Amino acid sequence: MSDQERAEARRLKPPKRDFWIFGYGSLMWNPGFPYAKAAPGLVRGYHRCFCIYSHRYRGTLDRPGLVLGLDRGGSCRGRAYLVAAADGKAVAEYLHEREMITAVYDPRWLAVEIDGRRRPALAYVADRSHPQYAGKLAPGRIARLIGQGRGIFGSNLDYLVNTVRHIDELGIADCPLHEILRLVEAGRRG
Repeated sequence: MSDQERAEARRLKPPKRDFWIFGYGSLMWNPGFPYAKAAPGLVRGYHRCFCIYSHRYRGTLDRPGLVLGLDRGGSCRGRAYLVAAADGKAVAEYLHEREMITAVYDPRWLAVEIDGRRRPALAYVADRSHPQYAGKLAPGRIARLIGQGRGIFGSNLDYLVNTVRHIDELGIADCPLHEILRLVEAGRRG
């Protein structure tokens, strides 16, 4: 099955009511869609990690970068967005075009803790069977890939810096991304 066929098979239809979207990477700092409310969110059973090779947005085939995915295990704090039912179809289309370009994600409805309640939210989970799934890489390898990555949306380092900035805004103390940022910066100095 081609990426395009896989992406089409995974196209989600939005509910006919307001719904939540969970962002853990660039959706935290660049959602790109209208929303009625933003709030901190917590998903259990998945963690944020650099596990997706980027060949377009933050890297190329010759010099891949890495972007974040939700992978199994642990938990992840991020930002949840409430989308009004009237905007649902347009937002779902926008996100499908943005996130499913190579079908490396599996869009799922996950239980996310928002405002003290568990609510269903759309999230993009890493597809472990996809060739762009990098798996668990050593921090030094992650830093090297991020340090070299540049794609149509800019440098991979900018992606990391923006994500860390928004993690800080959410009050998430020194998470693994802070260490990756330190390694990338040290590699650029050395």
